[in-house]
Amino acid sequence: MMMSPGGLRLPETAAVLAVRRGVRDWVAGQGGRGPVVVGLSGGADSLALVAAAVVEAGAVTAVVVDHRLQEGSGEVAERAAEQARGLGCVAAVVVPVEVGRAGGVEAAARTARYAALESMRDGRPVLLGHTLDDQAETVLLGLARGSGGRSIQGMVAWNSPWGRPLLGVRRAQTVQMCADLGIEPWDDPHNADPGYTRVRVRNEVLPLLEEVLGGGVAKALARTADQLRADGAVLDTYADELLRAARAIGTAADSGPGDTDRPTLSIEILATAPPALRRRAVRTWLADQGVAGLMNAHLQAIDELVSNWRGQGGVAVGGGSRDHRLVVTREHGTLAVRAQPRI
Repeated sequence: MMMSPGGLRLPETAAVLAVRRGVRDWVAGQGGRGPVVVGLSGGADSLALVAAAVVEAGAVTAVVVDHRLQEGSGEVAERAAEQARGLGCVAAVVVPVEVGRAGGVEAAARTARYAALESMRDGRPVLLGHTLDDQAETVLLGLARGSGGRSIQGMVAWNSPWGRPLLGVRRAQTVQMCADLGIEPWDDPHNADPGYTRVRVRNEVLPLLEEVLGGGVAKALARTADQLRADGAVLDTYADELLRAARAIGTAADSGPGDTDRPTLSIEILATAPPALRRRAVRTWLADQGVAGLMNAHLQAIDELVSNWRGQGGVAVGGGSRDHRLVVTREHGTLAVRAQPRI
């Protein structure tokens, strides 16, 4: 058995070894042990991650975000923090947050959670307990939404400062590890609420696919995400080269505050590029211009400004300010982002 710094003995069961191996490989990929933060919900995935990280990663601080969306959430959070201390964490803190309503409860809670973790990390990486099953759900949801290859590339193991060491570990293994350690995880009632799309995908859609297709669906979806990320990295390299070639500095028209000297892109260079590369380059450029919430419909309409221009007007996109909205326009042979007064 392996003894953690906190004195907990980790049995060498198959589940424990699988979770530890995931964390060990992630740590090795980041250059070795060092202090980390773990986002802890009190569920099986994050508890198993905490236990493995204490042994494999180094000094672990657990941060429990109390979303305060359910009665008794404070007690649940304190219990999780106490479990983390028992697993050997050098510190475990509870951070209460206010959850808004923008984009729905799920999205608002995620935004508040990530902001809280960011505020507590103090330069350290933050480990999250997403498993292979979470990855499969993410890929399937992206596929159903039809929002392009990027949306079905799934989650990455490292996207600074967020680390996901358990993307190769099954949810059943984290549950079994908690049982092997004799610790009782919290079962969030939201995880059984069919009002959430992801819950129905988890409890209804994926099990049905596994039954109909003979098993192995979750692993296949996760493997597809890995392959698409590898392909995407190559396309991104070529798209970056296209973006550099298409950049043109133009003097902005007098359309309002904040538009002076906005970068523009050469229509001629964009129009002669393959559509897949052009759209990737434009997406990256728009993000640099502060465009938020870009949808596939926006990107298609913007691409029409480049490849099928018939004199149509600009495309309104997300971002801007309270007084000005952002609009992508075609002017003088370039693609530009302009701030226009809101009416």
